[in-house]
Amino acid sequence: MFEYYNNEALRKLVIGFGSLFDDILVSKDDNQGNSLEKIRVPLSYGPKEKFIQRIRQLSSISDEVRLQTTMPRLAFELLSLTYDPTRKANKLRKTSKIYDTGATSFSFSEVPYIASFGLYTFTRNINENLQVIEQILPYFQPEFVISLNINEVNKRVDVPIILNGLSITEDYEGGYDTRRSVNTVFQFTAKTYVYGPIKTKPIITGVTAEIFNILGNTGFGGDGFTSESIGIVGATGEITSDGTLTRNKPFDTDAGV
Repeated sequence: MFEYYNNEALRKLVIGFGSLFDDILVSKDDNQGNSLEKIRVPLSYGPKEKFIQRIRQLSSISDEVRLQTTMPRLAFELLSLTYDPTRKANKLRKTSKIYDTGATSFSFSEVPYIASFGLYTFTRNINENLQVIEQILPYFQPEFVISLNINEVNKRVDVPIILNGLSITEDYEGGYDTRRSVNTVFQFTAKTYVYGPIKTKPIITGVTAEIFNILGNTGFGGDGFTSESIGIVGATGEITSDGTLTRNKPFDTDAGV
């Protein structure tokens, strides 16, 4: 029943989701509101708790040197997959592709799933946090559609990414030496699909035709019908009214016809 295959549908979905947020910028301003520099916010895959610990704790590259995690930062992760019965299609439906050689590849109907994503922002102050939020919200009303190339049969699959909501928290716990961070959590869902293995159909190079001939009286006690099976390779034609087979091109002599 089970066989190995890998369409990388989920991997491509994760990459496609992350690519939406890999060009977020934060502006550093002076007291008069003039922009001093613009910083691209780094994006990584991982859970929120991991990045909170990295922000709070200093990382050590040696016994003498300790580094802090640079902020602002972005992180995201795939949280869950839930079957979506509202988009279920006929399980016997096929999607196929015909090659120049005449061969055909096909796969059966895809299985609909809802993927839940979390996107997390970590900034030093509320101003940087609001800059990140304003660069994300206008594109989701409430969805943004991405196109994925899943495999050779499903070349273009549109996946809506829906923004369900967000929450902002400010971390003030600890003493005065504790590093402050402002965190935002975005909740997204993606209406995606999971695909089965691709199967291949070879070119039809021959058929077996059964020719019926009427011999004598077909009434009660007559000779009735007789039939003969013959192999036809590369032949096309039709059966005429007198029971003979007309050929549009010669039969293959190797087939014994």
